[in-house]
Amino acid sequence: YSIFSHLLKTQLCLSSYSSVYRKHEASRIKSEEIFSSKRCLEWFYEYAGNDDVVGPEGMEKFCEDIGVEPENVVMLVLAWKLDAQNMGYFTLQEWLKGMGALQCDTTEKLRNSLDYLRSVLNESTNFKLIYRYAFDFARVSSSSASNFQICLPKQAS
Repeated sequence: YSIFSHLLKTQLCLSSYSSVYRKHEASRIKSEEIFSSKRCLEWFYEYAGNDDVVGPEGMEKFCEDIGVEPENVVMLVLAWKLDAQNMGYFTLQEWLKGMGALQCDTTEKLRNSLDYLRSVLNESTNFKLIYRYAFDFARVSSSSASNFQICLPKQAS
């Protein structure tokens, strides 16, 4: 009888401990799943360095970290989601607002969202909006390039 009683008490104690551990583990996991502006800010500066803009070098590292080639259409969708005003650059404000909307504050969370970003193109309204967004980038880029060519002095023959 006393051995049985002791085993029962031990089982209850372990069961209680296990329950507390599971609750702690669940809360730890949930806190990591919740979007953190601070974590997002730290993540941004991994690519921006001391600037408030992720430029070409940071963008190259960013693409490498998330496992996407810079010319992959998912980067265009991401730029659209971040409402990036300049191709190949993300400002701090664009990053925080866009990644906040996506609830991504780590590389892993963004990697897990890549299929969602690709699927955004499947909706015709979004496809048109993203097409227009890309068209506007191309138009601004070609306009800037032709203005640059106009400003170049003619070379003597």
